[in-house]
Amino acid sequence: MFTVTVRDHMMIAHSLPGEVFGPAQRLHGATYVVDVAFSGPELTRDDILVDIGRAAEVLHEVLGSLTYRNLDDEPDFAGTTTTTEVLARTVADRIAARVGELGAGVRRLVVTLHESHVASASYERLL
Repeated sequence: MFTVTVRDHMMIAHSLPGEVFGPAQRLHGATYVVDVAFSGPELTRDDILVDIGRAAEVLHEVLGSLTYRNLDDEPDFAGTTTTTEVLARTVADRIAARVGELGAGVRRLVVTLHESHVASASYERLL
């Protein structure tokens, strides 16, 4: 299995309702470093799994639709608690919708959102 990973970041604002979230119940900002790992068993005839430059562009475009936004105000997240896990799934779903632009051999995506140097959450999606 081959894996190619690209990285970018996003800055969002949100609040997390519920006592389990403590002070994060209040509106606060978060900056995530975002990794997307594309995996597949075969390379193209050009000996690549994905075009790394195009993968980085698609990731940047997907994150651009989220960054510098208060997710509490975004219709796509109405009724959703925008935890790191949920955001990882959202990014994975949006990348998956565009994976055809990157390479035919991708069979799996893993999106990891790094909240800090000690905490991260990932979502794996089979294609």
